[in-house]
Amino acid sequence: MKGIFKSIAIIFYTVASAGLIAQDSGFIYGKVTTEDGDVYEGPLRWGKEEVFWTDMFNASKEDNRNLDYLSNRERESLEDRYYSTRYGNGVMRLMNVSWDFNDNDRDNDFVHQFACEFGNIKSLDIRSRSRVYLELQDGTDIEIDGNGYNDIGAKIRVLDRDLGLVSLSWSRIEEIEFLETPSRLEEKFGEPLYGTVESDLGTFTGFVQWDHDERVGTDVLDGDTRDGDVSIPFSKIESIERDGYSSSIVKLKSGRELDLRGSNDVNDDNKGIIVTVEGMGRIDLEWEDFDKVTFKNAPNSGPDYGAFSKIEKIKGQVEVDNGDVLTGEIVYDLDEEYTFEVLNGEDNDTEYIIPFRNVKSIEPRSSDRALVVLKNGDTITMEDAQDVSERNQGILVKTTNDRVYIPWDRVRKVTIR
Repeated sequence: MKGIFKSIAIIFYTVASAGLIAQDSGFIYGKVTTEDGDVYEGPLRWGKEEVFWTDMFNASKEDNRNLDYLSNRERESLEDRYYSTRYGNGVMRLMNVSWDFNDNDRDNDFVHQFACEFGNIKSLDIRSRSRVYLELQDGTDIEIDGNGYNDIGAKIRVLDRDLGLVSLSWSRIEEIEFLETPSRLEEKFGEPLYGTVESDLGTFTGFVQWDHDERVGTDVLDGDTRDGDVSIPFSKIESIERDGYSSSIVKLKSGRELDLRGSNDVNDDNKGIIVTVEGMGRIDLEWEDFDKVTFKNAPNSGPDYGAFSKIEKIKGQVEVDNGDVLTGEIVYDLDEEYTFEVLNGEDNDTEYIIPFRNVKSIEPRSSDRALVVLKNGDTITMEDAQDVSERNQGILVKTTNDRVYIPWDRVRKVTIR
């Protein structure tokens, strides 16, 4: 196949009024402890955005210890290739400098983003506004910071079982412990947005994030009519259809239709429509590639916390240009080593964010693209991203006896078990 919470008020759903979904265990749930020892427990919403276990938590890793397994010659070669592809040979000659991997400023270019679904996390131990120790469900600790990302430093909203809605500033929080979500919640932030999205690259059905922000029915769609501004809860919307670059046709469940404009929710200032598709991952559609979304009741609220408990290393084989085939644990792009980590790439300006657990193989096809085959049989030609281009920093394979580094330009195919 080729192919915030901007509500006027928060509406709390009771079990009796929810009714539409068989289980609520896909919502993020946890216990937040503040500096004073106060504890708040219930469903969590991250800033104005994340609310489901399948939502992505993004941060920056503190260092890249995989560099330690490269020889001095391999490091120098990687450095030359990486900066040449990043800045161009002309810039390199102009700068006329030699960089050492012991230089912390240069090492920063080999420290990567950390991304996982919220369900992979056991706890966050908050040491400062930007420095955090993250513990995975298997007990692995990772030091991260918030440079360039808003998930660290966000305001955390808790639907506390005794107090109702509590909004907590990041600076007051000492620890966040994630817990199994009850199958039925007495209060929640709203029902999931779920539906079928039609686009230039095909049709996708799954959980929907509108404008990268709105995820539940109580979130609102803003726009202007000829008579004035409106803010419509997504729970009342049947479909949204792009009408050129500057407006959208919005059809309500009541049958009423509106031509809305004047807001980034309904014009080309929209940050993108994300669809989370089972067996694939997240498809982030640019406004010009999006055609229409038709909402429907979600079959459930998504995978529960227990579905993320199995933390596995990426394993498989790498075919090299000289005919060698290396088998073992794989560190992809000298960074991703767990199956929950993600492969990024684009196809005609549409971005794919695919957990490695869903990837069957990756085959470089040119300096800036690769053919990706998923375990569900789908194929995608990905391009314009470090993971699938010559900017990839190479692959480290942990074999039975050794760790072998393979530069990206020597990789012929990666097959994941």
